[in-house]
Amino acid sequence: MKINPSDIPRSGSKLITDNRRAYYEYHILETYEAGMVLLGSEVKSLRHGRVQMVDAHAQVVRQELWLYNLHITPFEKSSYQNHVPTRPRKLLLHRGEINRLIGKQEERGLTLIPTKMYFKDGIVKLELGVAKGKKLYDKRQDEAAKDAKREAERHMRREVS
Repeated sequence: MKINPSDIPRSGSKLITDNRRAYYEYHILETYEAGMVLLGSEVKSLRHGRVQMVDAHAQVVRQELWLYNLHITPFEKSSYQNHVPTRPRKLLLHRGEINRLIGKQEERGLTLIPTKMYFKDGIVKLELGVAKGKKLYDKRQDEAAKDAKREAERHMRREVS
């Protein structure tokens, strides 16, 4: 009996990449899960983890959500008609969510930053965060809190053993 690949159940999610720098540079206020319109060679590159989110951001343009500066490395084994690495990519959200994001984007100091990219049931999903930039003293406070937590865990481990 021949098995059709589309009949194989897909389950779970696999993390492609996360944007740790976004958590360092911004306060993430809300997150949304969005689909992406991609080409076949882009999906193949994502399966190999060939993506960089360093300068990526999203904007609402004419009632549509677009992702800019996401770098997906061209797939080596594809044909001569390969994709452009940093082309704008359309994000797929419900109309109500896009309208909410339009309101958030108009607020002063808020921006839309991708935080994670993953496969969910075989489909590429992007976690998009509504973010507000951190000041230098906020970053210092976060570092101090992280160091204090790490030191407390070390101290607890010493006492237990």
